[in-house]
Amino acid sequence: MYGAIIGDICGSRFEFDNIKRKDFELFTKYNTFTDDSVMTIAVGKALSLSKKNGYEDLEEKLIFWMHEIGQRYPYCGFGGRFYSWIMNNEKKPYHSYGNGAGMRTSRCGEIAESLDEALMLAKRCAAVSHDHEEGIKGAQAISSCIYLAGNGKDKKQIRDYVEEHFYKLDFTLDQIRPSYRFDVSCQGSVPQAIEAFLEAESFEDCIRNAISIGGDSDTIAAMAGSIGEAYYGIEESFVVRARSYLDDDLLHLVDEIL
Repeated sequence: MYGAIIGDICGSRFEFDNIKRKDFELFTKYNTFTDDSVMTIAVGKALSLSKKNGYEDLEEKLIFWMHEIGQRYPYCGFGGRFYSWIMNNEKKPYHSYGNGAGMRTSRCGEIAESLDEALMLAKRCAAVSHDHEEGIKGAQAISSCIYLAGNGKDKKQIRDYVEEHFYKLDFTLDQIRPSYRFDVSCQGSVPQAIEAFLEAESFEDCIRNAISIGGDSDTIAAMAGSIGEAYYGIEESFVVRARSYLDDDLLHLVDEIL
């Protein structure tokens, strides 16, 4: 989960001011947490509570905690339709395929006891709002990568699984970097986040890769970082820096979850 939060914070200052290179300072006074961290934490809270009864009430817990925590941070960067869903206490999904489905799913892959469970949790965590097949696909792709990365699979095995079940990764970051533009759909940002992980040499390199292509930088880095954490782990110094950007309420929730 910290991988997603770190990616979000590091990418936040580049979301609307893209950078197309990897040599930049990761943590500055201009960075902040955004909706990616807030919803990652909300979903993590719902999962931790619902796991106690076999996830029977997962949707109920997700809707409650996404609204409860989301309404505390109305200006953290929610997209328009999701903002309305949060602030108006909507209970029904709205057929979205936005990458919010993928950015908030890191805890699914971390706590799942099997690949099938990771896919199940990701689908349910996405579908409370993002029930379009592409939204669910994006969430499942990220969660399955996290599960596989955290359970001993190498990058070739992860790439092969993604290409067989989700997306063709028929590009490199160098190929797309000059022309890649802002795209908040799952299908237009999840494959890029996965490729950022696959080309990385470390957790830090994973974050730098994701941000360096431009586009929806904080969300792409959150998704890539969540996989990178599972594969490489995270240096304690990164966790300490990231925690310094979270307020007391979010820190308390993170500590409860983890």
